[in-house]
Amino acid sequence: MTSQPKTPLERRRALRHIKAMTDQPDWHGTTIVCVRKNGKVVIAGDGQVSAGPTILKGNARKVRRLADGAVIVGFAGATADAFALFERLEQKLERFPKQLARACVELAKDWRTDRALRRLDAMLIVADKDETLLLTGAGDVLEPEHQVVAVGSGGNYALAAARALYDHVGDPEAIAREAMKIAAEICVYTNGKLTVEKLDG
Repeated sequence: MTSQPKTPLERRRALRHIKAMTDQPDWHGTTIVCVRKNGKVVIAGDGQVSAGPTILKGNARKVRRLADGAVIVGFAGATADAFALFERLEQKLERFPKQLARACVELAKDWRTDRALRRLDAMLIVADKDETLLLTGAGDVLEPEHQVVAVGSGGNYALAAARALYDHVGDPEAIAREAMKIAAEICVYTNGKLTVEKLDG
């Protein structure tokens, strides 16, 4: 016969154990870095998708082209949520062609206020030939202070590496690839299978 938890502490421990056994694992889609230099902009993302401690896929495409190739987007976060945001951003870009900031602001408004969208868990880096923007579910549309921005669980490692390389390497793609390599060596949710998209100014 199984004994029942008797004290409040034992009951709390039992509840935590049940919750741990029944909760769905967190899904991770990471890391993304964007580098703008010498009239070019590059977004690179790794291919790993993890659920808790388990690697589900190693070659996911987390960087896409939108608006007939004029805009590149990378995401960090829940994969299905990011695809839903890609579709909504594509609609905004069709409504506001060649107005990246306006399209991103309109998406951020929807993301923050729409009942379904505000549950989506992701961060986006969006770039065209002229500007780079960071979008969050809190309604933020941020233009990075520097020419490098990164998001995801390995984002800080990639950002630090890219910032360190920026003044010494002329090619933004080379900077992005090396920064992602360093992030993959440190972050367990990041691998070295990259998707890279770039635009010339």
